[in-house]
Amino acid sequence: MTSYAATPQLQTVVDFALAHETAWPRSMYYPDGSYVGNVEWNESGPWTEIIGPVAERGGPAGVILHGRERVAAWGDTGRADMTFSIAKSYLSVLAGLAAKDGLISDLDEPINHTVDGLYFASHHNSRITWRHMLQMNSEWRGEIFGKDDQVDHYRQIGVGADNSRKGQLREVGPPGSYYEYNDVRVNALAYALMSRFRRPLPEVLRERIMDRIGASDQWRWEGYSTSWIEIDGQRMQSVTGGGHWGGGLFISADDHARFGAFISQNGAWEGEQILPEDWMKQSLEPTPTLDKYGFLWWLNRGRDSNPKLPSTAFSALGAGGNCLWISPEQDLVAVMRWLNPANTQEFLEALVRAVSR
Repeated sequence: MTSYAATPQLQTVVDFALAHETAWPRSMYYPDGSYVGNVEWNESGPWTEIIGPVAERGGPAGVILHGRERVAAWGDTGRADMTFSIAKSYLSVLAGLAAKDGLISDLDEPINHTVDGLYFASHHNSRITWRHMLQMNSEWRGEIFGKDDQVDHYRQIGVGADNSRKGQLREVGPPGSYYEYNDVRVNALAYALMSRFRRPLPEVLRERIMDRIGASDQWRWEGYSTSWIEIDGQRMQSVTGGGHWGGGLFISADDHARFGAFISQNGAWEGEQILPEDWMKQSLEPTPTLDKYGFLWWLNRGRDSNPKLPSTAFSALGAGGNCLWISPEQDLVAVMRWLNPANTQEFLEALVRAVSR
């Protein structure tokens, strides 16, 4: 579709997004055959094999909702693209559903009390709670679906990240002691949630949330070729928290925007409280180990906060320039696909100025 904006100020914001596309190749592979994720995170050696589906991406796209009204859009907003780590925030919401259903009775209960199997059975991992996994400070150790958590030791993310030591073995501390952005550990969380629901997580998400909020039927959530397991005699695939080694959530900007509107209303839709009423409040409290992180959501808090943006704003971020940004204070939801991450803050500052005039 062509770009649309309700005001000249918003058209300037749209034009900015169109002019600042990510440098990632459309194919997701560089000319030498390297996968974008392996290059992005300086990944080499063991555990780097791509074992989930990968799809060519589209061009820049996005949607802006103001008061739930669609006030701007650009690019192909109906195209289902890889979304990378935005999937983590969807996992956070599924954890909220599990809490509502009583499948998680206490966030501070060790996961191995209700999840069988080897992944949370060791002395170290047996002390890990649901809260630790949601706050990304679990220090979980082990291998799941062919990936060892060591692959993301010393990992840094964001503009200017230094991943020169990434993949070197680090001595882990007790659960809850150290924040590390680790995709293997998030995959272990996805497995644990599926084990509690006893159903594939995409089915739960579709039935409980996406169909209710009017999302399309074009999105899908993929795991790895190695992540098939059997629960209650049924073979099902455990999904991933991103596209680090392929897989993850393939979804459109339109569907992201609907999900964002749902979250901006405290997990309610058309008068029905779908998430626990206090779930988003808990989710947006800064963790003890990183003041700009909640339950798999990024916060505009702490020493790295942007004073030009509302302190109550929060986001789900995915590599390659994917962002779902929510500002309850201004009743704003913004979805940006394939925007150069170095320009994200400038885009959001321009957006806030545009709707404040």
